[in-house]
This record gives sequence, C-alpha cells and structure tokens, in this order.
Amino acid sequence: MNYSFEYIDIILLAMIAGFIFLRLRGILGKRTGFEGKAAPQFEEILKNIDPEIKTKKREKFDDEAQKEFLNGAKIAYETIITDFSDNDNKLVKSKPLLSKKIENQFNDALKERNERGHFAEITFIGVNSANIKEHKKNNSFLEVTVEFVGEVITCIRDKNKKIISGSPDKIKKIYDTWVFSRDTKSNNPNWLLIDILT
Repeated sequence: MNYSFEYIDIILLAMIAGFIFLRLRGILGKRTGFEGKAAPQFEEILKNIDPEIKTKKREKFDDEAQKEFLNGAKIAYETIITDFSDNDNKLVKSKPLLSKKIENQFNDALKERNERGHFAEITFIGVNSANIKEHKKNNSFLEVTVEFVGEVITCIRDKNKKIISGSPDKIKKIYDTWVFSRDTKSNNPNWLLIDILT
C-alpha cells in the first residue's frame, strides 16, 4: 500500500513538472538560434539607431571635438614635462601618452642625464595657451599639431645637488610645438605624442 502512494506521488510530481515546463515554453517561446527578427516592441527603436553614429563621431574633428582635445592635450603636456623631472630618471606617468619613437628619444635623454649624474627639478606653473596649428588625416590616423606656451620653474642639479643650469626661483616661459595622433577607426580614444617640432 505504501508503494502505491509513492508511485502516485511520483506521477503527480511528473505531471506538475510537465505542466510547469509547458507553461514556461508557452511564455518564453522556443529558440533554436538567431531568428533575425526583433521583438515588436523593439523594432521601432532599432529603426532609429544608426550603427555608424559612433564611428562618425570619432572621425569628426569639429569645434566641440577640438575643444575636448585641447583640454586633454594640456593635461598630457603637463604630465609629460613633469614626468621628465622624476628623480629616478625614468618615465612613469607619461609612458602611455608617447609613441614608441618619442618614448625612445626621451629614454635616451634620461639615460644620458643619468650617466652624467644630473637630475632635473621641474615645477609646472601652467599653460598660458594651447592652439591647434593644423590637423590632417593620414590614412585612418588624425594628426594634430599644437603650439603650447607654458611656464615652468626648472633647474638641473649634479649628484652633489649643485645647480648647474636654470634657477629654482625663476619662472621660465617655454614654447613647444607637439604633434599628437589617434587612429579614428580604433575604439581606443587615447592620443599619442608622435613628434616634437623644433
């Protein structure tokens, strides 16, 4: 008698499970792969989405994009200049901002300074102006030339901390022309310093 009750329980549980499965299938539907048709409530939204918008926005270099670029260029300018004064004569913060060519040039200068036993002290005062001199497309790369006018306090000391050039108290105005580049087809929004013009 007990066995019959167990069989009835099993049958009831199987029926309940089957009912739940059929209900879920009726609500959720059965997918065998991509059917190529969006649900009706999303069709209207999808019609208004242009997959090219993001690409076009990255490729455009209008007034708004130039303003945003210059804000970032000023930060990069300060970061790179102050990084050049690190006591360990190594680029740390600015490395992701530099092309391989510029990184090698900076490392050579730091190595030469280190061999002489010299250290640079640079206090960045600020950027007086940053103006886009020109911008051009080179294949998929956008290259932007920027003229900077900045102010720094700088001096070079030897291993005995004796000043050999510059002054720790005098503000110096500096003029630089830097070229930045970014791949407009890349999802990476970062610009790299690719050249320093004399």
